[in-house]
Amino acid sequence: MAFANPSDAEMRALLTRVRTIAVLGLSPKPDRPSHGVAKALQRWGYRIVPVRPATDQVLGEKAYARLGDIPFPVDLVDVFRASEHIPAIVDECLALGVPALWIQEDIVHEAAAEKAREAGMTVVMDRCIYKDYLALMG
Repeated sequence: MAFANPSDAEMRALLTRVRTIAVLGLSPKPDRPSHGVAKALQRWGYRIVPVRPATDQVLGEKAYARLGDIPFPVDLVDVFRASEHIPAIVDECLALGVPALWIQEDIVHEAAAEKAREAGMTVVMDRCIYKDYLALMG
């Protein structure tokens, strides 16, 4: 069976219950899409946790080199990394017990997304959390 995203109602429920979002590949550069999306998520009341090696902080939050370095649980991992990185990201999320994964627009890895969903994770793929937040919550 081909991967399918959750329904609008399921995505709305996810965005309602999530409080802490690890943003994987969050750029410290204000002109990058990941920066703008994370800044908006902060404005909407989410705690952003930057995950990017060789970066101390982004948007006033301490940055971590890897998901496994974050010393507290996160509700959602929002991914701004190329599709070839998705299988390793899924494996790390599963090992850490992350409940939900949001793979940004234009990033697709069907097999990895299906593996995460079969393991019990909520998975949204090839969608922009910013656009969906505005459409579903605005």
